[in-house]
Amino acid sequence: MMKSMIAQCKAEILRTLRNRRFVVFSVVMPVMFYFIFTGTMGDIKVGGIDWKAYYLMSMTAFGVIGASINTLSVRFAQERTQGWVRLIRITPLPNSAYVLSKMLSQSIVNLGTILLMFLIGHFAKGIDLSLGQWVACGLWIWIGVLPFMALGLLLGTLKSVEVVQVAANILYMSLSVLGGLWMPITTMPKLMQTIAEYLPSYRFGQGAWNVLGGIGPDWTGILILAAYALVFVILSTYILKRQEAV
Repeated sequence: MMKSMIAQCKAEILRTLRNRRFVVFSVVMPVMFYFIFTGTMGDIKVGGIDWKAYYLMSMTAFGVIGASINTLSVRFAQERTQGWVRLIRITPLPNSAYVLSKMLSQSIVNLGTILLMFLIGHFAKGIDLSLGQWVACGLWIWIGVLPFMALGLLLGTLKSVEVVQVAANILYMSLSVLGGLWMPITTMPKLMQTIAEYLPSYRFGQGAWNVLGGIGPDWTGILILAAYALVFVILSTYILKRQEAV
């Protein structure tokens, strides 16, 4: 089974890297927004954190969320509608291994996105963080994206690929904007700030911003992210079982 999973992971990674949606949403857009907003905002600080470093974490989070929601959801929906998932059931590869291979391959791709963004921030914008800060921020973004991967799988249970694409894009952009990844929530009205505090996107970005600010883990944020992940997993598992029973 391990060999089958490794082969499946390799195939998933190659498919992701060849996917234009992944390149646009997870690489081109974050990099483009990063250069635009760091170039126009100047040398300002957000909560005592240098804007270039702050926004680097925002756009890195933005990129991996895009890959996790868009790529996973659309691919999973396509494979279900094309009968690929049914074919998997008659092979030695268990359903759990099939889903796990998707998440592992996406994690590897996300790691590449994180490294790329960090290299751009360091060499193009001169961001100078300690090794501990680079590692802590990278690990947080890499692991903290799990709720969004679970959301991608949940969206993939929808029957129409077209509906999945639209829903994924709407959720991706809405969560990113309302969660303060495009601009800090301090620039938003008070009501929107309150809403943002309960969104997984804000708590996701907040973890990396806290590392930059020398603040310890926000356990409220961690619990909120874990709750979202749990709910998304339970819902997707329930829906898939219902669909299999039909």
